[in-house]
Amino acid sequence: MESPEAFMVLLALMLAIAIGVRLIAGALDRQRIASYVEIRGGRVIEATWSPFGPGWFAGNRERIYHIRFRDHEGNIHQAYARTNMWSGVYFTEDHIVHRAHPQVDLHDVESLEEENARLRAELERLRRRERDKDSDAIKE
Repeated sequence: MESPEAFMVLLALMLAIAIGVRLIAGALDRQRIASYVEIRGGRVIEATWSPFGPGWFAGNRERIYHIRFRDHEGNIHQAYARTNMWSGVYFTEDHIVHRAHPQVDLHDVESLEEENARLRAELERLRRRERDKDSDAIKE
């Protein structure tokens, strides 16, 4: 018969292994989520394990994280990311919580001003032509 001390040591060892595996899985999950967002031009701001997030009851062994990230346009999103080693990453309940101010490129502004000037000149030319037609019609 085994002693109770041996059982406690075995139990503690199994618990330590389970915690270690979970910590490693969490680090890999966060890395997978960050890669998913970065490939699309964004950056993860925060990722927190959310064991009872949306769909936890019917989850297929996927871990759920509540994340905040900035997308390629600068908008800040809040979402839940579901992931495991074999299913990849997918988001649920993705909402934009802060919209980025559009960046104005000075080159675009200059080209728009040039286009406006060209269109104004064309409009003036058409108006002069119309006035000339009207004055020729009056002379006849």
